[in-house]
Amino acid sequence: MNTGRHEPAIVVIGGGTGLSVLLKGLKRYTSKLTAVVTVSDDGGSSGRLRTELGVLPPGDIRNCLVALAETETLMDKVFQHRFRQEGSLKGHNLGNLLLAAMTEITGDFVSAIREVSRVLAVRGKVIPATLETITLGAIMTDGQRVTGETAIREYGGRIQEIFLLPECSPVPETLQAIAEADAIIIGPGSLYTSIIPNLLVKGISEAIAASPAATFYISNIMTEQGETDEFTAADHLRAIARYSGRQLIEYAVVNCGSIDENRLRRYQEEKAIPVRTAGEEIVKMGINIIERDLVSHTDVAWHDSDKLARAILENTKRENL
Repeated sequence: MNTGRHEPAIVVIGGGTGLSVLLKGLKRYTSKLTAVVTVSDDGGSSGRLRTELGVLPPGDIRNCLVALAETETLMDKVFQHRFRQEGSLKGHNLGNLLLAAMTEITGDFVSAIREVSRVLAVRGKVIPATLETITLGAIMTDGQRVTGETAIREYGGRIQEIFLLPECSPVPETLQAIAEADAIIIGPGSLYTSIIPNLLVKGISEAIAASPAATFYISNIMTEQGETDEFTAADHLRAIARYSGRQLIEYAVVNCGSIDENRLRRYQEEKAIPVRTAGEEIVKMGINIIERDLVSHTDVAWHDSDKLARAILENTKRENL
């Protein structure tokens, strides 16, 4: 990595746990980070607040804010606290409630995120993919039409097609960040429920294609039941190209580290297996492959945040990175 005169400007697009893991690693190297986060979640605390208060689902936004916080403080723990005792607050996350309250106080969700970012001393920016209330829909391989992210995840069948209702536009700040980026990273995360919904927001895929930034896709380590059963990294890339209408990716970042039997057994019930690379297929797409041991030293087969960050920064084409 070149530690030149200025920090790299990086845009990360996705949602879920994978996005926050990546951000934790990248913030050690640059403060010029923009996280573009999906807002189609309709389950858990986020879904309840969306239904009851009409706010955008704050859960993934909250996780990104905490991931980008300068230090591990008591306030970080407050934002991640989940009420467990019986009552109307059971299952709610305090950070979600605070974002909902701040939205009412400031008058809009982006301002609420900005104020909470100041409280947490966030290193970078977090932006929702859209400010419009959207619903994720899917056509399953059995022909059934399913609406709602939670319903899609729980359906049990395989996804044939995914879409957003209604069509929506991005936050202008997102398009500006993409245009000015040195690197754009898509993933890691659930392919159809965390990554592709962002690319379906009108104008985002076009902005990525027009940007001079180096573009990366970080493949998941494990497949996901119902979403990516038996998918290779090449299959993930084909799906992204299909929904964006073009090939956006220059670099595919894939895991070549081993996963021990104890961790693999944890995934048997979910029928998840390690994602194979299918490298020859990726090369035929004109995409460069970055193979690294990306597995964390935890009880689950998750990415290691620092390994991910270094894989991105060491392989960018831009000299100022």
